[in-house]
Amino acid sequence: MSFSGTNAPPPGWYPDPSGQRQWRVWTGANWSELTRAYGTPIAAPRLVESLPLVNALHALVRYGVVSVFAGLGLLVSALAHWPGTHQPAPLWFAEAASDVGIALMLFGTVIFAVALRQLQGRWTIGALVPGLNVLVVSATVTKRLSGRSPLTRVLAEGILIALFAAGAHAQPWLSVALAVVAVGQIQWPSALLEQLWPPIGEPTQPT
Repeated sequence: MSFSGTNAPPPGWYPDPSGQRQWRVWTGANWSELTRAYGTPIAAPRLVESLPLVNALHALVRYGVVSVFAGLGLLVSALAHWPGTHQPAPLWFAEAASDVGIALMLFGTVIFAVALRQLQGRWTIGALVPGLNVLVVSATVTKRLSGRSPLTRVLAEGILIALFAAGAHAQPWLSVALAVVAVGQIQWPSALLEQLWPPIGEPTQPT
């Protein structure tokens, strides 16, 4: 099933045009990546209203967090083994690893920036600054979910990231600190996603 032209139906949940046994969101112009299995209750009206934010958080959870933190870990590791250090790696390997790490971080930073723009409803300086947008997303999601000040969580995450960046070359176990932050960066947006589309209705039926 495909929609086009003036006969396209309104945004909502419809059977997946690929033929898979699941629902997929039609945005009104194209098919989204958001899917739900048949039989799963879906809040279609609220989801459609929040679709840009839902898509941004979906990308953040699936790609953004992993890219930023994997890239940071790879970059710190490459610098720790740069030629001339205590345990040097070949120059070609160190350069390649650092390039991949930077590329991953840039890719993830763009996803964080888009997510923050959707969370705040506008572009801000915080969304455009790499690293800072990670903490601002954390603060914004925390505030939106709990209604409490996010200062404690943001400070804790900032300290853990700084500890990893400063000491991981000498203390590899500090990679646990980065993993703790990454897990939180996935769990909190995931919880917000569940809040944005709770099971209170049924999918749109095709006509």
